[in-house]
Amino acid sequence: MPEAFVLFKTEPTHEREVYLSLTEHADVAEVHALYGEFDLLVRISSPTSKELTKLLMQSFRKIEGVKETQTLIAVEA
Repeated sequence: MPEAFVLFKTEPTHEREVYLSLTEHADVAEVHALYGEFDLLVRISSPTSKELTKLLMQSFRKIEGVKETQTLIAVEA
């Protein structure tokens, strides 16, 4: 099952709304608030790579208050 970690930068004062929106997604396994350059860290799992790409490109980036994302795709060692 493909997994990715996504770092989110949010618009000022939108951290909570973005956090709550992410927790509603079925493919989101974890959401963590951060201090530093990024505001949130999210671990997602999806049944296929294609669905993972769709989630990243069409869903997460369209959440109101999301300023920037950085995606790290997990691979098996």
